[in-house]
Amino acid sequence: MRTAKRIEKLPPYLFVGISKKIAEKKAQGIDVISLGIGDPDLPTPLHIIDRLCQAAREPQNHRYPESEGLPEFRQAVAAWYKKRFDVKLDPNKEVVSLIGAKDGVAHISLCLIDPGDIALVPDPGYPVYATGTMFCGGESYYIPLREEARFLPDLDSIPAKIVKKARVLWINYPNNPTGAVAEIDFFEKVVDFAKKHNVVVCHDAPYTEVAFDGYKPVSFLQAKGAMDVGIEFHSLSKTYNMTGWRVGMAVGNAEIIDALKRIKSNIDSGIPQSIQHAAIEALNGSQQCVADNIAIYQRRRDKVLETLSKIGIKATKPKASLYIWAKVPDEYSSIEFATRWLDDIAVVVIPGIGYGRNGEGYIRISLTVPDNRLDEALSRIALWHR
Repeated sequence: MRTAKRIEKLPPYLFVGISKKIAEKKAQGIDVISLGIGDPDLPTPLHIIDRLCQAAREPQNHRYPESEGLPEFRQAVAAWYKKRFDVKLDPNKEVVSLIGAKDGVAHISLCLIDPGDIALVPDPGYPVYATGTMFCGGESYYIPLREEARFLPDLDSIPAKIVKKARVLWINYPNNPTGAVAEIDFFEKVVDFAKKHNVVVCHDAPYTEVAFDGYKPVSFLQAKGAMDVGIEFHSLSKTYNMTGWRVGMAVGNAEIIDALKRIKSNIDSGIPQSIQHAAIEALNGSQQCVADNIAIYQRRRDKVLETLSKIGIKATKPKASLYIWAKVPDEYSSIEFATRWLDDIAVVVIPGIGYGRNGEGYIRISLTVPDNRLDEALSRIALWHR
């Protein structure tokens, strides 16, 4: 049997060796603690679950939904953006529902990339930016994100011949995996770049509501002219602990949103309506649950940073996101270091190389671990010796 060439082009699963080691240790009865995946361990707030249960009993919600989302859901998204960012959106033209933000991130290339086109992709970065590009026959040009530049891309460093073929610029702030943030002045530079070179900006922004010490991340759409050149992907996953519910949204430029609607109408039938009603409750209801989450994550962040500092591992204190991006000791590669921790103390972290070549030299530690398990992992880390 022959599979499509795009399947053959998929990169190999980098962590297959680590995954095998995890399975072996668990089979031996070893207690392995994972600080890997960024999947909130905190439960979805009860008022959201209650609304789901209520909506699930309503027969009209048992039928096919619309792929673009219920009008009430799109209105709730627009109202939330207005309240949170003072960004005005037309819910009929500038908002579309997504089956989780990954849905939009993966499929937007079908709207924008033809074979031979180039997408400008951050490195390190979320692998789906490049994978979606590859599926459409496009190529990715990787823009380094370096610590000395606060993990912001140097757009002026991109060669002219690359910019000429570029159709999409991916950005992601607060950033996964680095935890870096961007301000309006950076987004305004991005808008200028996009207008000058006729590039569409795709801003992946699912972490704007997970921020610490009173910091409030901004939206790309707050930058002057942003609606002319791009869209923003967002999600309820990290904000309301709803990763398994698969509900998100894309907002912004009406022409691009319309293209994404047309693609999605041929691919899926949208988010189940009962889930959309629960999402409306999340967006319209009390936001105290978000503040409560942040307090927990901030406490965890501080404990992780304190422990890393004690053993001489450097990490920048993140203003936002669910991650600590820490430098590994010079004598290790990121995979070697992650493997060493797994072997020595049965703690799993993600090697930075998994997010791109410029992720080498770092590990990503997730804060989405129950407090008792995190405390146990940190006690092991504190006793670890090189």
